[in-house]
Amino acid sequence: MDFFSILTLIGGLALFLYGMDVMGDNLKKLAGGQLESFLGKLTSNRFKGFLLGFLVTAIIQSSSATTVMLVGFVNSGIMKLGQTISVIMGANLGTTVTSWLLSLTGISGDSFFLRILKPSSFTPILAVIGIFLTMMAKSEKKRDVGNILLGFAILMFGMETMSGSMDGLKESETFAKILVMFSNPIMGIVTGTILTAIIQSSSASVGILQALSMTGTISYSTAIPIILGQNIGTTITPILSSISGNTDSKRVAFTCLYIKMIGVIVVSVIFYALDFMLDFAFMDTSVNVLEIAIIHTLFNILSTIILMPFCSWVEKLAIKTIKGDKTNDSDELNALDERFLSVPSFAVEKSRELVSKMAELSREALKKSLKLFDNFDRSTVTEIQEIEALVDKYEDKLSSYLLTIADLPLSHQDSREVSQLLHVIGDVERISDHAVNILETAQEIHDKGIAFSSEAEREIGVMKSAVQEVLDLATDALIREDLETAKKVEPLEQRIDKLKYKIKNNHINRLRDGSCTVELGFVLSDLLTNCERVADHCSNIAVCLLEMENDSFETHEYLTHVKQDGENEFFEQYAIYKEKYTL
Repeated sequence: MDFFSILTLIGGLALFLYGMDVMGDNLKKLAGGQLESFLGKLTSNRFKGFLLGFLVTAIIQSSSATTVMLVGFVNSGIMKLGQTISVIMGANLGTTVTSWLLSLTGISGDSFFLRILKPSSFTPILAVIGIFLTMMAKSEKKRDVGNILLGFAILMFGMETMSGSMDGLKESETFAKILVMFSNPIMGIVTGTILTAIIQSSSASVGILQALSMTGTISYSTAIPIILGQNIGTTITPILSSISGNTDSKRVAFTCLYIKMIGVIVVSVIFYALDFMLDFAFMDTSVNVLEIAIIHTLFNILSTIILMPFCSWVEKLAIKTIKGDKTNDSDELNALDERFLSVPSFAVEKSRELVSKMAELSREALKKSLKLFDNFDRSTVTEIQEIEALVDKYEDKLSSYLLTIADLPLSHQDSREVSQLLHVIGDVERISDHAVNILETAQEIHDKGIAFSSEAEREIGVMKSAVQEVLDLATDALIREDLETAKKVEPLEQRIDKLKYKIKNNHINRLRDGSCTVELGFVLSDLLTNCERVADHCSNIAVCLLEMENDSFETHEYLTHVKQDGENEFFEQYAIYKEKYTL
């Protein structure tokens, strides 16, 4: 190869790897994190786990991404080690889809049907469609599709550029000697392993081998061991990802390694034993791009058939290799694993799940604190304080995680959701703070042995009921992303404001006629203020949900609209609450 051929080869390789990266990233965005979420939920049996691993990997075009996700799932306690094994096997087969797509470059023939199947015929069309969608489409999903088409076109162009630059290798005696060296099974396997470990993608390294095969210089004896090694090399990504994880996540990475290594050893022993006895004639013939795809797929099918009955043995082997106590997975905050950041849409989904959990905790704390006025209990006080501390922990971890996600390249939908979650977690956390404040008010009443008049008790009961309902509405709207429920929050919040002022005025009247005391007035004021502020935070949550649906966050404008512009729905709902919560 001359200098310019080497430059062309490097340029073709760069385009090939870039196209694969663009296509893979946009496939993940288009999947929206939903496929990855299934991995943690639909692995009740081996067959289902295998199919799921195959499906996810075939769509996102990366077994490394799938296995890294599995490491994250186990590290965060979403999955158990045993559940991942069949999924890994499915992912190993799913990654062979790329080699089948690349095999289209080897199609030859003069018929119109065969010519149209050649990448040189259809990739320019895909590139034109892709650039049109990327530049002109308003829908983000259509732009993602455009980027996928562009990535595929660049990948195929890079593939053809690489294969074209290698034509000179046909006559190279030095290259022929190197290939003979690689035909040694051990050398070939080691070479394939190192190459793939460097690139961190078996799909890419197999693609490079396919491009090389188009020169006609690669024989079966050279290709087979390199392909076997490439399958081992792809395990470097989950191993690197597991370094900072817990014991079980490291075991997942070694499970990936053992599945590949055992598969390579068993298949190699069987194949080369048969070759020794039968002397396969095809071993010295040249291999083409389609046959490389077939070899790659056959290895993974055979490996799966051999190892599937022994999943539990593979699990035990990983456990014996990585010793250590079983990690406590009870901390749900472990679900915010940094590995999930490689698929931002899934990281956003896990964040939303934990924000929902945080909202449930705040609701529980507030309801418990309101019950203390009816039945003061020291153990309930401790429970509320523990919940509030946990909610604070949630807020700290979620804020940091969401801000990290915000810096990633996000789809419009994911960006909007991150913004929404960042807005609401502060209000959710403040509700738990008010639960502690209300607890302290209840404790003061209990410790001092003071009591409200029957009339004040009745009015407080009305306020407590209203606050519990507005809290339920806001929490349910947040968890279910229910905009119709969110619309009911602001009218009730307005009613709670009115209740606060009326109850305060009634207390002043009772103070004048001597049926109440100044001391109780301070206690009552604290209670009412906290109840009103809880309703305010519920209003903020609901308004955020409604406004973010319109891609804006202008609380003042929204409230002005619903209160002053005369929305019938608002006033009708307010009338219902006015009748329901009356003094």
